[in-house]
Amino acid sequence: MKKLNVTWEGVYDDTGYLMSFAKSLAAAVKSSPWAEYAEDIVATSGFAFRMWVNDELCPSSTSVWTVDMQKPWVENGGFTCEYTGRYWGQEAIEEEKRLEAIGSIKRSIDRGIPAISWDIGIPAWGLITGYDDEAKLFFTLGTTDGEGEMPYDKLGKREIPFLSVLTITGTSGKAGPEILRDTMKLAVAHLKGEEWSDVNPNGLNAYPALMKHFEPEFFKDEEAWNRENILGSYGPLKYYAWKYFEKNGQTQLAQLYKAIHAAWMEAFQMNKSGVSLDADCPNAAESILARLKSAMENETRALKIMADTINV
Repeated sequence: MKKLNVTWEGVYDDTGYLMSFAKSLAAAVKSSPWAEYAEDIVATSGFAFRMWVNDELCPSSTSVWTVDMQKPWVENGGFTCEYTGRYWGQEAIEEEKRLEAIGSIKRSIDRGIPAISWDIGIPAWGLITGYDDEAKLFFTLGTTDGEGEMPYDKLGKREIPFLSVLTITGTSGKAGPEILRDTMKLAVAHLKGEEWSDVNPNGLNAYPALMKHFEPEFFKDEEAWNRENILGSYGPLKYYAWKYFEKNGQTQLAQLYKAIHAAWMEAFQMNKSGVSLDADCPNAAESILARLKSAMENETRALKIMADTINV
């Protein structure tokens, strides 16, 4: 039996809703020999810039993306990885892929790094922090529901039954300037809507899809938690973009993402409390709309700066 001492401590998540893959990725890197890149990886993998918003604010929209792109996206940040995936319609290879994933997870635990896996705790990404071969059990850490256990034979076969396991194996020696340029490429591709997202508006198109729900004719009390979940999932991601650009001397982009982050976090606070932060505007929904409009304008400016930079 082997179990790592892993917690969420030190992973920035001021809302408690940070997108579960990004949170798990940061925690895995924080637990690795390369802990100094734990914040960077959320940006360099592109997740600091990713947004998907279902027109009905379905919370699962945050999990509908091209999950088998995890490996190249994380490797963009200078890491090497193993990835195992098995999806719907691939039942014939279920056992093969499950055994492959179990081997990858155990190797990662033996290296002292937790594995990132789908469907840990609630249906979301979380961490596998240990294993017990005798009991055929994994030890897990969910983003919202803490420590737990999962039988080996339930891997990829729980509430939403597909398999997705990523482990960090090392670093590639990729240079910082190349990582920065490729990070901007990922950000531009997503913000322009070039990354697959099923039917959900993504990138900059996610803003109007979300903003609609704060307009008087669409504002519904019963959607309060859905709005909170979306604002809380993506708001903290903007922090990682801000800090990455600040760390890499990209002053203009850092200032833009600092303002974008502040706007999202204020929108989250007002949605949660129902109280406007603006003395001259008592309507919280109206104030939230103003914050999201400001964030969209600033992120549109950031997109142009990044697009111009990578086309130089």
